[in-house]
Amino acid sequence: MLIGACIGVVITTLILSNSRNGRIKAEYEQYIAELELEHQQALMAAQKRSVNTSRAVLKGKMAEQLAPILPEFRYLPSDAKFLGDPVDYIVFDGYTDFRDGEGQAEDIDVVLIDIKSGQARLTKGQQAIAEAIRAGRVRFETLRIDFDDT
Repeated sequence: MLIGACIGVVITTLILSNSRNGRIKAEYEQYIAELELEHQQALMAAQKRSVNTSRAVLKGKMAEQLAPILPEFRYLPSDAKFLGDPVDYIVFDGYTDFRDGEGQAEDIDVVLIDIKSGQARLTKGQQAIAEAIRAGRVRFETLRIDFDDT
């Protein structure tokens, strides 16, 4: 009888243990499934953000290149020279007229322009350049390179 009771206790313990292990396993499997779903949703959101950012950058690059032919551009396209970085354009406003004999040298203005679209703002470097111009820290230099024929 004692042996039968011991066997019963062992069998009952195994059954309960398996039942408890099964519940724990099911809980963890559900938790893992929830984590996988969250991961998939986060991944899809990141991909969407990436695509939207890429589109915005491409639109900005196109706007930079097309700016001189857009109505918002107040200067002659022939006066504008594309730099791209750190600012998009340097405009020698009035230079074309001067070159063609229709304007005066004192009518020429030098303008640095950066093209922005959407919510884009000036970078810290561009802000520093704008401040240097406002403070008058602008000059013209000539660098002469002489090649010796020896």
